[in-house]
Amino acid sequence: MGGIFPPKDTNHTASIATEVLRVPPRVTVPLLQHAGTPADVLVKRGDRVLVGQMIGEPSGPVSAAVHSPVSGSVLSIAPVFHPSGKQVLGVEIENDGHDSPAELSGLDTPWKEAAPQEIIQKIRSCGIVGMGGEGFPVHVKLSPPADKPVDTCCINATMWEPYVTCDQRLMLEKTDDFMTGILIVRKIVGAKTAVLAIPDDHRELIERLTGAVSDQRFKDISLVVTRTKYPQGEEKILVKTLTKRETPSGGTPLDTGCIVHNAATVFAIWDAVCNGMPLFKRIVTVGGPCVAHPKNLLVVTGTPLRFALDHCGTDYSRAKKVIIGGPMKGLAQADLDVPLIKTSTSVFVLDTLVEGVKRRDCISCGRCIKVCPMKLVPCYLAKFVDKEKNAEARIWGIQDCIECGSCSYVCPSKINLVHFMKLGKYRAAAREGVRQQ
Repeated sequence: MGGIFPPKDTNHTASIATEVLRVPPRVTVPLLQHAGTPADVLVKRGDRVLVGQMIGEPSGPVSAAVHSPVSGSVLSIAPVFHPSGKQVLGVEIENDGHDSPAELSGLDTPWKEAAPQEIIQKIRSCGIVGMGGEGFPVHVKLSPPADKPVDTCCINATMWEPYVTCDQRLMLEKTDDFMTGILIVRKIVGAKTAVLAIPDDHRELIERLTGAVSDQRFKDISLVVTRTKYPQGEEKILVKTLTKRETPSGGTPLDTGCIVHNAATVFAIWDAVCNGMPLFKRIVTVGGPCVAHPKNLLVVTGTPLRFALDHCGTDYSRAKKVIIGGPMKGLAQADLDVPLIKTSTSVFVLDTLVEGVKRRDCISCGRCIKVCPMKLVPCYLAKFVDKEKNAEARIWGIQDCIECGSCSYVCPSKINLVHFMKLGKYRAAAREGVRQQ
């Protein structure tokens, strides 16, 4: 099924327990930390806010609430830099150091007795989004169309990006809560089956979760140990691995009767439903050659990137590139004061640079075709995009590219193939926007 085996040495952080990073004196909270439209701001300059208070409400069908991670005063509401490279509206808050909490509570009734819509509403109000990818609002994902019933919940705990161990630590440290989150998801969508996928190279985690599924409380959850291969955790590939079902071109796992959630997302669902806790903090793996003390840090959203890197003893004199996200799909950052957000799984500081796009000739070796997990022909797609043959690129399935970067990783000519995949999809989206206008 394609895929590659990049270095996956997780020893530097896999065995390091999560450390709580102190809250910075100021945070900048973007109103866009999710897929879809930015949240509508609910506060104004000078307002006092509390920890967990909603400061941005969903602005449309695909949007998510945003909450304050600190108590203090709103300093400004203005465009801020986002980890994606864009500028979005953000709320800057001065931390008063008191950690005064907003009034938070879970469901009025136990989750086992609550109606699915009641649980979904709680998840929506807590701003829960997918924490392993692009941040799709969870309340939308948990409300599939009536003509696409879900029979299988696939829980993605494969930790497929090299060096990223935040989910591993969460599952080891919060095992019961995480497992309960799986049951909550299963109840909401009415699935008959829940399957938890974990990688075969994490022995401690395998032992812990094998013990968990033997517990009577979690007997309805199946545990599957998957081969450690990148990008095993991409949801369409994971569905094929766990159920043998093929997601149609242009479709989603819902078309196969499956729903996929990341491990951190499942824990956030539990926290929202049982404690009423909004999503304003997460575990982030910090590492790389320039980091003296790699760690798994529990950080609040809006924490400046530099603040976390300073805490880990980063040698900026050697730093050539800083990436938020995994080494394969993460995004290089131009500003060290950019805030960490709900989808920030990791931060890596690298001491070497690789040229972005090298104009070397394709030698038609076929390696990119062999490793493509979506069964595409990246070398042809890159040529179509380069020559602006947009129709041909679409016919050859560019929209099914998951931008995993496997093709670029193995290319002997060092052509940045994934760059062309992204460019082609960007052009297609731009043309679609023009047509809709």
